[in-house]
Amino acid sequence: MGETENHHHTPPPAQVAPAPGLPLGAARGPTWVPAEQLQQLHYCIHSNPSWPIACLLAFQHYIVMLGTIVLVTNALVPRMGGDNGDKARVIETLLFVAGINTLIQTMIGSRLPTVMSASFAFTLPVLSIINDYAERSFEDEHQRFLYTMRTIQGSLIVSSFLNMILGFSRAWGNLTRFFSPIIIVPLVSIVGLGLFARGFPLLANCVEIGLPMLVFLVISQQYLKGIHPVTEHLLERFALLLCIALVWAFAAILTAAGAYNNVKQQTKFSCRTDRSFLISSAPWIRIPYPFQWGTPIFKASHVFGMMGAALVASAESTGTFFAASRLSGATAPPAYILTRSIGLQGVGMLIEGIFGAPVGNTASVENVGLLGLTHIGSRRVVQISTAFMFFLSIFGKFGALFASIPLPIFAAIYCILFGIVAASGISFIQFANSNSMRNLYILGLSLFLGISIPQYFVTNTSPDGHGPVRTNGGWFNDILNTIFSSPPAVAMIVGTLLDNTLEWKHVDDRGLPWWRPFQRRKGDVRNEEFYSLPLRIHQYMPTRFL
Repeated sequence: MGETENHHHTPPPAQVAPAPGLPLGAARGPTWVPAEQLQQLHYCIHSNPSWPIACLLAFQHYIVMLGTIVLVTNALVPRMGGDNGDKARVIETLLFVAGINTLIQTMIGSRLPTVMSASFAFTLPVLSIINDYAERSFEDEHQRFLYTMRTIQGSLIVSSFLNMILGFSRAWGNLTRFFSPIIIVPLVSIVGLGLFARGFPLLANCVEIGLPMLVFLVISQQYLKGIHPVTEHLLERFALLLCIALVWAFAAILTAAGAYNNVKQQTKFSCRTDRSFLISSAPWIRIPYPFQWGTPIFKASHVFGMMGAALVASAESTGTFFAASRLSGATAPPAYILTRSIGLQGVGMLIEGIFGAPVGNTASVENVGLLGLTHIGSRRVVQISTAFMFFLSIFGKFGALFASIPLPIFAAIYCILFGIVAASGISFIQFANSNSMRNLYILGLSLFLGISIPQYFVTNTSPDGHGPVRTNGGWFNDILNTIFSSPPAVAMIVGTLLDNTLEWKHVDDRGLPWWRPFQRRKGDVRNEEFYSLPLRIHQYMPTRFL
């Protein structure tokens, strides 16, 4: 291999000596200076597109977050004994409280353009509640559904105070002071990569719909945008809506033509556009109201399991907030912002418990990925999207129309959006020493265990929600199984422990000189620019909550 046909040794390539005064390698190409803010965004966190464009982008955010809500509802409501009408009402409730929580976070919480939507972290404790009523006898299945929802309500209401205590006592902010870029990289990356099961595995349930959606979106949004100056911004911002409309219409044609008449039930459910039965079951007008399922039921064993999910949702939201700051052109959120946002996330869980949502909330990863896809990180766009959430949760028939989009279409979108979020996490390594073997060790172990440990727990969890930890204390099982089934929670635990105990005095290698100014209110002038409260609300709030 090192010789030619004539058996002569190939001379080694000539080494070009760098010009005097330049670092080694500078003569071979450009070197990139670390950038605290992305420069390719068309609109950053506090700049706003025109109202027509903002409204279309807001509708796009609504469509993207809708997929997770439908997934959560389809996974839980039938197991509770709910029918299609109950599914429609649960979707409406989740949309309504998502609108409230998104407004809270964007107005007085993190101030980042993040949608607060349903969290899968609550699945295990909810399944535990479902199993508790599985063997009991009720008049009918609807009564079992109501009892289950009331128990979930009570558990959410009590567990919400854990987030409020962690946030408003500044405990969560004090925890994040132990963070460094070496912890942020695996935390944010795993927030995206840890959701791989909602990507291609879900898409593969109906390849003939999901794969065209993935291919069309990549081609139209990345390749075709350059064919004409007019199409550049149009396709970059709205190719997702265009592709959804085309593939949805294609799925409707296949359904009407009878392509799925003689296939397995799972294929019908994934591919057909008329299998959700949401449109026929949803009421025309209905406003979700407090305690709509009845008086909450409080059971200590279920409350503790829900508290574990609340901790996991806090870890997931923290990673998502860092990704949102990166993709919206803001600097990293300071500790006082994170602690305030987690406290208000607890307030959001309390609202969800009162209104009767089946799960708590977390920052939507897919909507943060949409910021990077469209290059628009405007806070106002996300705030406008709450108008669609409220309107389409009240006028149920219209909301059910969009909720009937086949799930493989959403899965194709998530393949791209989750990847963008994961890549934004990797970009934080530029602020630390990427040539340090210590840092590489911590990054590698945090990333690998952040995927491997949750995969073990998920693989060994039975369909009824019983995980690998099986002691005599059901509440203890729920807490540990929930925490260690969450990739961001595991990555944060492993990364924080290693980074603060393994050669922790290597301050420069860890990137702390860059990191520390952002953790103090006055450490960087941009903290006030990006995260200050609107309309001088801070003048009327206690200092400890700011």
